Amino acid sequence: MENIRIKDGHFIFGGCDVVELVRRYGTPLYVISEEVIKRKCSEIREKFLCKYKNTRAAYASKAFLNPAMCKIIEREGLDLDVVSGGELYTAIRAEFPMEKVFFHGNNKTIDELKMAIKNDVGRIVVDNLYEIELIDKISKEYGKKARLLYRITPGVESKTHRYISTGQVDSKFGIPLAGNIIFEAVEKGIKCENVNLLGFHFHVGSQLFDNRSYLNAVDVVTRLMKDVKERYGFITKELNTGGGYGIYYFKGDKPKPIDYFIDAIMDKIYKRCSEFGLEIPTVVIEPGRWIIGEAGITLYTIGFIKEIPGVRTYVSIDGGMTDNPRPALYGAKYEALIANKVDSEKNKLVTIAGKCCESGDILIWNLRVPKVASGDILAVLNTGAYNYSMANNYNKTPRPAVVLVNEGKSEIIVERETYDDLLMRCRVPEYLK
Repeated sequence: MENIRIKDGHFIFGGCDVVELVRRYGTPLYVISEEVIKRKCSEIREKFLCKYKNTRAAYASKAFLNPAMCKIIEREGLDLDVVSGGELYTAIRAEFPMEKVFFHGNNKTIDELKMAIKNDVGRIVVDNLYEIELIDKISKEYGKKARLLYRITPGVESKTHRYISTGQVDSKFGIPLAGNIIFEAVEKGIKCENVNLLGFHFHVGSQLFDNRSYLNAVDVVTRLMKDVKERYGFITKELNTGGGYGIYYFKGDKPKPIDYFIDAIMDKIYKRCSEFGLEIPTVVIEPGRWIIGEAGITLYTIGFIKEIPGVRTYVSIDGGMTDNPRPALYGAKYEALIANKVDSEKNKLVTIAGKCCESGDILIWNLRVPKVASGDILAVLNTGAYNYSMANNYNKTPRPAVVLVNEGKSEIIVERETYDDLLMRCRVPEYLK
């Protein structure tokens, strides 16, 4: 919070007075800084794409995606990682170059695979043997040859919440290395006439501050690359190392610069390929949260304030677990400030309560703030990743608008939902009318 900009006691974000943003657009309100996104993408180009040959960087769009974000990522020269038919459709509608799209997912439907193959998606990241057969069959129907990566489960542990750890042996993601399953998959990929197996993918977890699990995974996958070369003469042309680089949310978080991860990963790949006599594959990274997390804030209007003497002061906001389910889902912690009183003395300890009919709808426990009043504006920091993506309509709550800010200008990129929107797809049978 050291870099907070203040003017006339108000929080300035993306060159905009957030209190003015609230007056114009209302609350709850997601605000995304284009300048932060551009800076993060520039850092990826400088420290990875321009520094190392044969590299690609794909934005992991599950963190935050809409057509405007697709346009920004395309302009910044990055690829796109999607994990569902809806995300793929968003990219298609935004006219994002399909050859630069990586399509993930542990249980892609037939319709999703048809959409991907029909539109010549750049890579399909295969998660299981059944999917290989489906892709081969669908590709034949469309007269295509799908380009594949196999997601493997490297069997490494990562220090993060278990809900966002993905590389361990017992994971719902990826083809396991136990037994001969992966070799059966490679053999199948080589034999199928309508697919082109290019290499492998792994993802060890999310919100990581240590690079050791990445390096352990590289050890595992390069050994696999050696084994499949010896067994089948298969040359791994592409290695996707996933994302998961941690960002700052709350005191105690100690994020590392991106080159802490990238340089170590590349050094390990070079050494292992040299040791095993392997060609250096094209290396891909997939940062999502790292690009968008710190680019976002969420604004709320404070409503009812309840003081329980000697126990706690609850400060209620006009949002909560519908626009940010992460605290309720896995105990995520955030820092926040009173946007219209940023430079006032913080002499009160309060708990920020959401408006949902759930005791678990607590956004922040024990936040130090100035004396607050109904109508004040709460700004929760670093909410760019997974808040808009996970927003829901629990309690029939409309989802917030999203505003893009840059150099003092603001533009709506997602309209606020209305009550009519909530009922748009509802139908009443004739006999109930």
